[in-house]
Amino acid sequence: MEENRKTRKVADSLTEVTKLLQYKDINGYDRLFGGRLMEWIDEAAGIAASRHCGGGITTACVDTLQFKHAAYLNDLVVIIARVTYVGRTSMEVRVDSYVEDVETGIRHLINHAYLTEVHVDAQGVPTPIEFGLELVNETERMEWEGAKKRIAVRKTRQAEGY
Repeated sequence: MEENRKTRKVADSLTEVTKLLQYKDINGYDRLFGGRLMEWIDEAAGIAASRHCGGGITTACVDTLQFKHAAYLNDLVVIIARVTYVGRTSMEVRVDSYVEDVETGIRHLINHAYLTEVHVDAQGVPTPIEFGLELVNETERMEWEGAKKRIAVRKTRQAEGY
């Protein structure tokens, strides 16, 4: 985190979206179409990133996208996005997706993803982010440290042509 930059907390941009699975969201195997979930993940990540930077964003990278379990017609899918790292012009956003049991309120993880969002101006040019990220607990500090490792891995993969 940069010392001379104003900050916002992770909670300030926390985004939660709930979707009821309908026929249009289901694939040929009667489960949630992965592409539809990816669309919702990208949208939630973009909202969280935009809330943090206070401006426009574009998705630069989907770093990790792990499908854990299926979801089915009429399931409630809850998508939670939070900023985990802020650089000069980009942010990492963690997005967790759950199926929620409406009777008990218990949520089961169905997907976990990390996305890199870039703050851009009206012409799509990367723009410095005014706000750093204030980490208020150990979980947030661990996410920040994990993000630094993921950034290093991305740089290595890019240098190797992946």
